[in-house]
Amino acid sequence: MTNEGRDIKNHKKRGEWAELQFMARAAEHGLNVARPWGDSQRYDVGIEYKGRLLRVQVKCTIHKHPDGLAYVSTTRGHNGCGHYTRAQIDFLAVYIAPEDIWYIFPSSVSTTLQWSVYLRPHWKGHKYERYREAWHLLRGKKRRARDASAP
Repeated sequence: MTNEGRDIKNHKKRGEWAELQFMARAAEHGLNVARPWGDSQRYDVGIEYKGRLLRVQVKCTIHKHPDGLAYVSTTRGHNGCGHYTRAQIDFLAVYIAPEDIWYIFPSSVSTTLQWSVYLRPHWKGHKYERYREAWHLLRGKKRRARDASAP
């Protein structure tokens, strides 16, 4: 799959592109998506599943750590907005554009992260591996069925 979005140099436009990618992927997972009007909310996308509305902040990264072993993404708002709180978002979704991989963090985790998160999608057992492609969390499920049956 070609992923031209990773080539968007303007970070705001790349962020808007990532929000569209998130909404499309969420719809593929059977989730209903909504976009808040304007730019004044702390969340980017609303997800509705079985009558429950969730607020999702979407982030996108194309940047690797200088050691080349991890992708780095900010976990905070821009322009002095600071930390997201549980009162503002329910989930933080981080898209690694060059890899076409999503990490879905519940706010109980995302609000405790530092300014940046280091993601290692190709390392087995890395700290945030359980949040990789964790779309099931948006449906209120604890883990995927295949994870429960894994040896």
